[in-house]
Amino acid sequence: MALVSINELPENILLEVFTHVPARQLLLHCRPVCSFWRDLIDLVTLWKRKCLREGFITEDWDQPVADWKAFFFLCSLRRNLLRNPCAEEDMTSWQIDSNGGNQWRVESLPGDHGTDFPDSKVKKYFVTSFEMCLKSQLVDLKAEGYWDELLDTFRPEIEVKDWFAARADCGCTYHIRVHLVSDNYIVLASFEPPPVTIHQWNNAKWTEVSHTFSDYPPGVRHILFQHGGKDTQFWAGWYGPRITNSSIIISPKMTRDPAPSTAQPETMQG
Repeated sequence: MALVSINELPENILLEVFTHVPARQLLLHCRPVCSFWRDLIDLVTLWKRKCLREGFITEDWDQPVADWKAFFFLCSLRRNLLRNPCAEEDMTSWQIDSNGGNQWRVESLPGDHGTDFPDSKVKKYFVTSFEMCLKSQLVDLKAEGYWDELLDTFRPEIEVKDWFAARADCGCTYHIRVHLVSDNYIVLASFEPPPVTIHQWNNAKWTEVSHTFSDYPPGVRHILFQHGGKDTQFWAGWYGPRITNSSIIISPKMTRDPAPSTAQPETMQG
């Protein structure tokens, strides 16, 4: 029996084969093989199929997508980039920037003079004291699997969320700031709302803070997330804002008019 070259297979069969090859291997090892494979791997049809196979879209998907290849990778990478957001590992992964009063502490929900969190899966929170307590994480986007072109050409939306609450019997002040930072730590975009003060004898309700960065300048390589606060009564102990369920998620939604894509990512973290 004569041997048949894989390139003699019908194009649709080859596309189906490529659908089952891991995406990073497609770009790093298959795409450079020949111009025919390169052209097939660059087809929108292939990346739509891969998105459907992974459950990123449904058969009746009708929303516009600027670039299906970038969309696939952004969906694949999508997750909370903050570690230990709900205090399940005590203070692990957090940099303590200010540790005033009786310092940071972890408590279990609902806590004294507190209320249940809206999501029953969240069991713990961080709590501050009578002098300023601040903690932070610096997220390295390249270490998390994102590469320069994906960030700079498509500038995917970056969704930031945090939750805070006061004790019912004590007032507090809550602070948050988030910076999008370049490789050499220049701040390119910021979210730093005024501090929120909650008065004594409040309903202890949990409040969500959220912000979406979009159409930010190219060059973002790190995200600095910092939050904290203190109580307003200056009481010894842990009467400041309670904080939990923080998140930074890079969305598959991209800048409406992305710059033209001229290159494939040369090196991607495995």
